[in-house]
Amino acid sequence: MDGQPPSKIVVKTSGIHNKGVFTTTFISKGDNIIEYIGEKITKEEAEKRAEQVRLKAKQNPSNGSVYIFNLNKHYDLDGDLPHNTAKYINHSCEPNCEAIDEDGRIWIVALKKIKEGEELTYDYGYDIEDYEEHPCKCGKNCCIGYIISKVQWPKLKKRLKKKKYLINKTIQKEEWIKNAPFANPVLSNTSKNKTPDFSSVPNATMMNTPKIK
Repeated sequence: MDGQPPSKIVVKTSGIHNKGVFTTTFISKGDNIIEYIGEKITKEEAEKRAEQVRLKAKQNPSNGSVYIFNLNKHYDLDGDLPHNTAKYINHSCEPNCEAIDEDGRIWIVALKKIKEGEELTYDYGYDIEDYEEHPCKCGKNCCIGYIISKVQWPKLKKRLKKKKYLINKTIQKEEWIKNAPFANPVLSNTSKNKTPDFSSVPNATMMNTPKIK
C-alpha cells in the first residue's frame, strides 16, 4: 500500500482537530487499515524539522502540524508527504486503532470493530514533558485533557492535582488579603502610628505541598 486512502476510508473535516480520517465501510477488529508512510530520518534531523515547524506555528498556528513518527532509538519517520493519508488520523484518549511496527513499516490497525462513518483515532503516545502544549479535544468521557501516552496518565493526574491545589491556595490567599480588616484601614488618632499585624496572613513560601497518593 502506498499511503493513498483505500476505498474504506476518506479524509474530511474532523470535530477533534482540523482534518480527520473516517470509515466508508465496516472494518473488522485486527484489520490493517492503512500504512503510515514517510521519509526515514535520524533523530537529530527529526528534532531540527520539528523545531522548524514550531517556529512556523508561532507565526501562524495553522502551520503547526508535526507528522514525525517515532520508529526506534535511532530513526524517525517524517510523514509530511502529500500522499500520506494516515497523517490526518487524530489522537484520542479512547482510540479505535493502534499503530503497529511490522518489520519497519508502520500500520494503522483496528483495535475493535469500527462502524461505517466513524473517525479513526489512535494514541499518539506523547511523553509527559511539555504536556501543556498538547491539549486534547477528543471529547471522550475518559479524556485526560492532554495528548500523552496512556501509560503516563497516573503521573499526569498527580501533576494536575498538585497544580489545582496550588492554584486554589493562591486564590484563597488573595481573597483573604482582599477581605482582611487592614486591607483598607481607617486610622483613628489612637491607631495612626500602629503597624497592622500581618502574622496571620497566609505565606506562600510556607505552604505545605499536598501529599499525593
